[in-house]
Amino acid sequence: MKLLRLDLQFFAGEKTEKATPRKRQEVREKGQVAKSADLNTAVVLLLVFAVLLFSGSLYQETFFQLLRESFQQYTRTDITVDSVHLLFLRILEQIAWVVAPIFLVAIFGAFIANFLQVGFLFTTEPLQMKLSKLDPIQGFKRMLSLRSLVELLKSILKIAIVGFVTFFVLWTKLGQILTLTTKSLSTTLSSLASLAVQMGLYASAALLFLAFLDYLYQRFDFEKNIRMSKQEIKEEYKKTEGDPLIKSKIKQKQREMAMKRMMQEVPKADVVITNPTHYAVALKYEDGKMDAPIVIAKGVDYIALKMKQLAKEHDVVTVENRPLARALYSQTEIGDAIPEQFFKAVAEILAYVYRLKRKI
Repeated sequence: MKLLRLDLQFFAGEKTEKATPRKRQEVREKGQVAKSADLNTAVVLLLVFAVLLFSGSLYQETFFQLLRESFQQYTRTDITVDSVHLLFLRILEQIAWVVAPIFLVAIFGAFIANFLQVGFLFTTEPLQMKLSKLDPIQGFKRMLSLRSLVELLKSILKIAIVGFVTFFVLWTKLGQILTLTTKSLSTTLSSLASLAVQMGLYASAALLFLAFLDYLYQRFDFEKNIRMSKQEIKEEYKKTEGDPLIKSKIKQKQREMAMKRMMQEVPKADVVITNPTHYAVALKYEDGKMDAPIVIAKGVDYIALKMKQLAKEHDVVTVENRPLARALYSQTEIGDAIPEQFFKAVAEILAYVYRLKRKI
């Protein structure tokens, strides 16, 4: 039995269950989400090279204009503190106009890639300083963990595939590259820029494919890490729904309070109809205020006995009618008016009660 109990505790503590929505929300608030950094890099690179592809002529003209001004105008300027300062600001402005669109596209790509993976999330939890991260033993364990090995293999695979793609592009353009020595400087620079953009696009597409596979792996690893044991699910249920023992005590207390309120209504009844031992139903009727008599209390066995005792103590008439008591108990609730089919039987009983009270 002891070994069986230990086995049950082991299986209860084993994390085999999917994470609950509450657990997912908690880890999300801590910044723990399924996200691939490679996907962000691939999207940013793809968008940047796409911008260079469609606006390459504009960048080429801007670059050549900067070179022409540098060799034709700036070299003739007298070197002073003010002239160097103005020259630096002008060149910086021209470079900023070239770099700004690419920079904005990169920011947009990073935002889109993160939003598609994670959605909107703002948390400072990952930025908090934790001394446990400085533990050399834990750091050494992370270096030799299975996750580190997987990351190493991923890096090698990325380098190999991206290297193969860029080499393939260069190999297909080998003839064109060899003829660049016979062409002008502007043509050579344009050809090299076009070749670099093509290599970047093909490499980005290959990296995007690898990043998608990496995202699937990161999602699988994330789901695995946030799994819960059956005991953890029970503890969470207790926190959210409350301890079943406490809930049962609260319900019991509520029943006791409801019973107490019901018993306080028995002395106000006009008549208590009994079975005579198992059922009791207290009725009240006020002429002009009620369309029909209403049930103000009912009970079986011990409660029925208490109702009859209260009725006796407060001079409430008790009438024995077995079928009527059972029918009223089963077909009505406290506060309900009696059904129409019982009007005649209840009216006869109330008439008897009123005659009895007048005699008294």
